Amino acid sequence: MKKILLILTTTLLLAACQPVVVEPVKPSAPLVKTHLNVGTLYGSQIFVTTGQGEAGFDYEMASKFAQFLGLKLNMKAYGNIGELYAALNNGEVDLLAAGLTDTEHRRQHFRLGPPLYYVNQLLVYKQGTPIPKDVSELDDVITVISDSSFVETLSSLQKLYPDLVWNQESEKDSEELLGMIARGDIRYTIADSTTFEISRRFMPELRPGPVLKEKQPIVWLLPAKNSDQLMSDLLSFWHGERVAGTLAHLNEKYFAHVKRFDYVDTRAFLRAIDSKLPKYKDEFIKYAGDIDWRKLAATAYQESHWNPNARSPTGVRGLMMLTLPTAKQMGISNRLDPIQSIKGGAKYLNDILKRLPESIPENQRMWFALASYNIGYGHVEDARRLAQGMGLNPSAWRDLKQVLPLLHKRKYYQKTRYGYARGNEAVHYVDSIRRYYDTLVWIDNQNQQIDALPDDTETQTADSAVTDEITAAQPQ
Repeated sequence: MKKILLILTTTLLLAACQPVVVEPVKPSAPLVKTHLNVGTLYGSQIFVTTGQGEAGFDYEMASKFAQFLGLKLNMKAYGNIGELYAALNNGEVDLLAAGLTDTEHRRQHFRLGPPLYYVNQLLVYKQGTPIPKDVSELDDVITVISDSSFVETLSSLQKLYPDLVWNQESEKDSEELLGMIARGDIRYTIADSTTFEISRRFMPELRPGPVLKEKQPIVWLLPAKNSDQLMSDLLSFWHGERVAGTLAHLNEKYFAHVKRFDYVDTRAFLRAIDSKLPKYKDEFIKYAGDIDWRKLAATAYQESHWNPNARSPTGVRGLMMLTLPTAKQMGISNRLDPIQSIKGGAKYLNDILKRLPESIPENQRMWFALASYNIGYGHVEDARRLAQGMGLNPSAWRDLKQVLPLLHKRKYYQKTRYGYARGNEAVHYVDSIRRYYDTLVWIDNQNQQIDALPDDTETQTADSAVTDEITAAQPQ
């Protein structure tokens, strides 16, 4: 027994002296980045959510950049510019894509990407306010957004005009300040030219004052540190998209059609939305087919101002101004019946869309179809062939806009199959419809925001504010 105990004790002691074999701990795998996190602000030309999805110049470019990096896009809108800066500095987002201009302050605190487009800084006031020649003549303070480039502009101007004063607003964005101008709540503000041009389609009482700064580049902001690779990727991406024409296309898409402005027409359209559109809205929705009903409604307004008895000297008639042959082709027996007219016009537009070449991108097909609706499919094909012969892209609307006006010049139309056409009118026609459509989208978005609010006193206040903003543009 003693011998057995001795053997066991010896065995245990030997075991205790043996080195303990520990399995090495494998290092955890590095986190794989799956999303590009982008900070932004809400704005018609920056980032907006509509019934048709997200839109905006910065949003579309950010989507393409995320795709370029092989990542998913996470676009997060913040309440003001100060919150954007904090989000970037805290690492919540990888970059800022929010319609921000290149300024000295931003150069000192961030890395700036290449220019996306250029804007002027305008003093803005309401119709009826004495027209200021420069900021030294203002009879009231200027209200601008906190942390905006406008603050830097005013600080520079104050050196020339020591009496210049301004207020900074951190709880409102640029479009809200323009709404306050339209309602008469404030006298003056500063806005980028693009924001102003877009907003006056909804608030035609806005007026542009002196240009305070010209051709300011809109850029993206990156962290000041640890962003070398991201900046390198951004520069490669920007160069490729510029060569591919993406920047030119987005400029045309968001800004080109809003430069032409007709004060009387804009006010009349806003009145018609209230007085005429409700009579036909259900039919536009019912017969639109694959078309956004608001594009169909905008086309009808351009054609007839929603007048079912409209007639032109060339013989087109009705709400959608159909020719007699087209009406027969679409199975319409009475062009003056608004329901039949809407049905026929919608069917005709959808037929044109189906006929268009597949090379035309989805987001531009409607503009080609509308030009065809106006001057005929054959003339649009003539313009596309001319564009190709001139080294332009026959499937890009921005290029076709340059060529269509040539169809009324003998030098060009004598080379075409279908001959003379008033192509310049087709360009104006499409641009007008795009402006009407944008206005309808904007009003829809305002209504959706109201519907999403709780039904209490705050709702009534918000409802009243939105109503005032819309009706401020209408005659009292």
